[in-house]
Amino acid sequence: MPVPNMFIVHVADVAASARFYSDLFDMSPSFESPRFVTFGLGGGVELALWSGASQESVPSRTGEVCLRLPDGADRIDRCHREWTRKGVETVREPHDEVFGRTFVVADPDGNLIRVAPVD
Repeated sequence: MPVPNMFIVHVADVAASARFYSDLFDMSPSFESPRFVTFGLGGGVELALWSGASQESVPSRTGEVCLRLPDGADRIDRCHREWTRKGVETVREPHDEVFGRTFVVADPDGNLIRVAPVD
């Protein structure tokens, strides 16, 4: 049965967004072209940044990229402090949810990135 293996984030400036995600997640692109960049996430799964879609074809944002961290609430709070020092925009400060400690930031295009605990 086929399973999703690429998650595409629509961005205005793929080069600037690639630098943002490279710095944020401390990883290098696995593929680069003028309007499309991918990052290998392991297991054949990729995160893609794409500036080639026309704005009319991109629906309003409703999803999030999620980074799940081990080691509980302290690690999540530490990640938030590190990203804040990098100048990342916080959308929702660290708080407790039913699944544990979490926070949400935005990339330069307003795409949401959630940090949450590993289940």
